[in-house]
Order: sequence, then C-alpha cells, then structure tokens
Amino acid sequence: MQLTDCAALIFDSDGVLVDSEVIHIAAERELLAEIGLTYDYATYVSRFVGLSNSDFYAALRADYAAQYAGHFPDDFGERLTARVWPRMEAELKPIDGVADLIRAFDGEVAVASSAPFARLKAKLAIAGLVDLFEPHLYSADHVTNGKPSPELFLHAAKQLGIEPQNCAVIEDSINGIRAASAAGMFAIGFTGGGHADAGLAGRLSANGAELVVTSHAEIAAWF
Repeated sequence: MQLTDCAALIFDSDGVLVDSEVIHIAAERELLAEIGLTYDYATYVSRFVGLSNSDFYAALRADYAAQYAGHFPDDFGERLTARVWPRMEAELKPIDGVADLIRAFDGEVAVASSAPFARLKAKLAIAGLVDLFEPHLYSADHVTNGKPSPELFLHAAKQLGIEPQNCAVIEDSINGIRAASAAGMFAIGFTGGGHADAGLAGRLSANGAELVVTSHAEIAAWF
C-alpha cells in the first residue's frame, strides 16, 4: 500500500500525540536507579517504550530477579504514578500538527495506545485532543496481548471498519512499529517527541518502519 491510498490513520499516543514519553522515561529511569536497576538510554527506550504496563512490569521483575535474586518492590507502580502524574498535569503538551494532519486526511482516525484506558483519556484531555478522536480511543485494556503483538491495531481497524492493509500506523517505539508491521499495516516511524534520541530513526527503520518522519506536517504533506 502507498501512504496516499490509506483509508485510516491509527495513532499511538505517548510520544506521538502528546509529549509524554520524555516525562515517563525520566521518572521511570530515576526511580529504577533508586532500586538498583540502571539502563543506558537507547537500550531502555528500545526495550520498554510501547509496552503495556503489565508487560513492562513483568520485564522489570525479571531483570531485578536476575540481578539481585530478589523480589521486585510491590509498590513500584504506585510510587511511579505518584512521581509522574503531577508532572503530567503541569507539563504535558500536545505534539505540534496533530489537528492539521487530521484536517488534511480524508479518512478515519483512531488512537491505539499501550496506556491503560483511563490514563490514555486523561492525557489526551489535558492536551485538548480527545474530541479529535472519540469514540475511537483504544488501549491495552481492550485486548489480551499488547504491543508488539498486532492485536491492538487489529482491534482498532475492526472498530473503524477498515481492512488492516488499508491502515497506516504512526508510532514512536520499536514495539509499536513491530506491532504495526505484524498487523499488515503501513508503519510510520515518528521521531518528533521530546524523548527521541539521534538513533531512534535508524532503530525504527531497522524494525519495519516504511517511512520515518520528524513531524506530523511531513505526513500531512502526503495528503
């Protein structure tokens, strides 16, 4: 499929619609370092960005057990939420160009995010983007298997009434690009979030992105 032929755009949220990944990653790495788990930046974002909470915590528990032969703190999620959400409420901004892209695109749009549904909607509300997508807001809560499984994107396509091969996905994570490719959708790598490092474009391309862009304006130009 050519991008100009797509009938639906499916957006990830964190790092694509809202500039939240930079907040999440900073808080997560800070708190993990406090309990003795440290990762270099590229490894961290490659492994963990785009995962559902359940898969993220399962991976952290496995790393902690391998390193310390101990029990990962039960209250880690609560401590992380307490650290992240005040920053979200104070600092979260939409990523430039979302509304202009939707206006330029003559097709269906949806959000498919690994975030829990309540947090997905809350972040979009803070950024003033909910009305652009409702009722097509889908999260890891709607499926059994999160990204990199294609299940969430396939669910979104089904709800939109569009065949997967006629959908394009905009993603900033390796896990999301892998999910989009596995779903048979046109995978667009997005590097316009504040968390994007110099190597992100290459990593997204290496994992299946058919197009990599730095802004939503670049995508809008195709339409």
